[in-house]
Amino acid sequence: MAVVVVQEGENFEKALKRFKKLCEKEGILTEMKRREYYEKPSQKRKRKQRAARKRLIKALKKKGLL
Repeated sequence: MAVVVVQEGENFEKALKRFKKLCEKEGILTEMKRREYYEKPSQKRKRKQRAARKRLIKALKKKGLL
C-alpha cells in the first residue's frame, strides 16, 4: 500500500508526484487494470507466453544475435 507522508511546508504537487511515483513502482495501476475484467486461464497463459517471447527477442536483439 502506497503511503506518502507530507512534510511541513511541502507543496501539494510535489507530494502528489511522490505518490504517483510510488504507485508506479509498486505496480498498483497495472494491477488494477489487470483485475478490471476476468481473464480466463487460457488467456492468461497466452499473455504470459507472449510476454516471455517478447523478453527473449529483446534479449537476443540486445546481444546482437537477431
